[in-house]
Amino acid sequence: MIADAHLPADIDLTSVVAAEPDPLLFATVSGAHLYGFPSRDSDVDLRGVHLLPAPALLGLREPEETRSRMWFTDGVEMDLVTHDLRKFVRLMLRRNGYVLEQLLSPLVVHSTEAHRELVSLAPGVLTRHHAHHYRGFAGTQWRLYEKNHELKPLLYTFRVLLTGIHLMRSGEVQADLPTLLGEVTAPAYLPELIEAKAAAEHGGADVEHARVAADIEALHAGLDAAQEASKLPDEASAHDALHDLVVRVRLEG
Repeated sequence: MIADAHLPADIDLTSVVAAEPDPLLFATVSGAHLYGFPSRDSDVDLRGVHLLPAPALLGLREPEETRSRMWFTDGVEMDLVTHDLRKFVRLMLRRNGYVLEQLLSPLVVHSTEAHRELVSLAPGVLTRHHAHHYRGFAGTQWRLYEKNHELKPLLYTFRVLLTGIHLMRSGEVQADLPTLLGEVTAPAYLPELIEAKAAAEHGGADVEHARVAADIEALHAGLDAAQEASKLPDEASAHDALHDLVVRVRLEG
């Protein structure tokens, strides 16, 4: 089991791997635990990649390229979503920052050599156009915040903008908000919001809306500027290497 102070100590996440119908190439913890602001009642979001047998992709039946299940363990909501290797790699190549955060999560439940190879190839899919993912994600979360004024979507809005800015500047995918506060200039009140989120998963945001809106707008401008100045390439360079990995792992599996 991974060592993470935010996760309930009595949850054996490794047992989840053994219960899957097909081999898992990796499973990591995502969501609020990865982002650095879990609450006492936060669910545990598990994400990963499964490997379908070759006949499942060659026959007439639709393959289970994505699997999702939810259950409770000692009152804690558990959520597992996995993609087949081919689908996951295609998402990587579509400039999807979300799957890269899952792949590169330091909260590793299960790993294999294929997982380590995917991690090694991840820099080859990063482009300056990943800024579009984080810009769009931030817009979605901001609209949720404006609808219900909950703290959770507000923190998500800040997190994804700071992740996007940091990625454009450094070429590094960093999803942990407290870490980002030491890397990117951000509003000074964010640590207080993180502390408030730890107390309640769905609490309201005790903030001045006009001030927060101005800060979000400034971060959007910062993301635009970071993308413009980014040294990341326009196109991924790892397509062929990822193709070879998918074929080899499928044949070996």
